[in-house]
Amino acid sequence: MATVLSLSGSPSATSRTARLLRHLDARLTAQGHHVVPLDVRSLPAAALLGADFSHPAIVRAKALVEQADGLVVGTPVYKAAYSGLLKSLLDLLPQYALTGKTVLPLATGGSTAHVLAIDYALRPVLSSMGAAHIVQGWFTLDKDITVEPDGGVSVAAGAAEALEQVVDQFSVALGRPTVLAAAS
Repeated sequence: MATVLSLSGSPSATSRTARLLRHLDARLTAQGHHVVPLDVRSLPAAALLGADFSHPAIVRAKALVEQADGLVVGTPVYKAAYSGLLKSLLDLLPQYALTGKTVLPLATGGSTAHVLAIDYALRPVLSSMGAAHIVQGWFTLDKDITVEPDGGVSVAAGAAEALEQVVDQFSVALGRPTVLAAAS
């Protein structure tokens, strides 16, 4: 079983991005992976913005990245780029923090005008950090993500199928079968 760090770069506590990641975490868990969620917004702002490399929360975040076999990196798209919050954490990680890791980049946004943000903004940074393999990412429109009364999400049919495909490709890249475990 691979350890996957599911990293949400959304600054919003009611984020569709974070909820979508938690939804996808369940699929990865059902495939036998150990998933560790990390919402960057839960880290102290002063430590992130002040580049406090020794702050215990930053040290813990770095350790989670180091211990992971793979990362799912999710971000809302703002002004055609990934979030500044995600950037602030990536800036505090060692230059080659992703060496040997498989990475699945995901983004959410309000318009298809931002669909290339993964390939032109996020992927180059992940690559420069030494990621061994960056699988095909996926952009999901906000309108395709519905927050349910229980806090979970449902994803529009076409988007759901595409997301399942990229998550399954990520799972295969981690070296695990994509057959879902039987429901308990």
